[in-house]
Amino acid sequence: MRRVRDWISRLIRAMKIIARDERIPKPVRLLAGFALLPIPGPVDEVVLILIAPLFLGLYRPFFREAWAATAEPAG
Repeated sequence: MRRVRDWISRLIRAMKIIARDERIPKPVRLLAGFALLPIPGPVDEVVLILIAPLFLGLYRPFFREAWAATAEPAG
């Protein structure tokens, strides 16, 4: 269970980085920012789940950079 929680927190940190990346069009970044808002209920999580494949498909290099930036330091 801890691995899943760690993976989700890493995904959220990566999405925060992507939401600030100016190489990605502003409407897409706004959706990512909306997904990161602390809205009660599952609305923000649903948006995050829907937008993550978009980043994986269209913005893969940027997502890879953000994912690498969220890696735990070795040691």
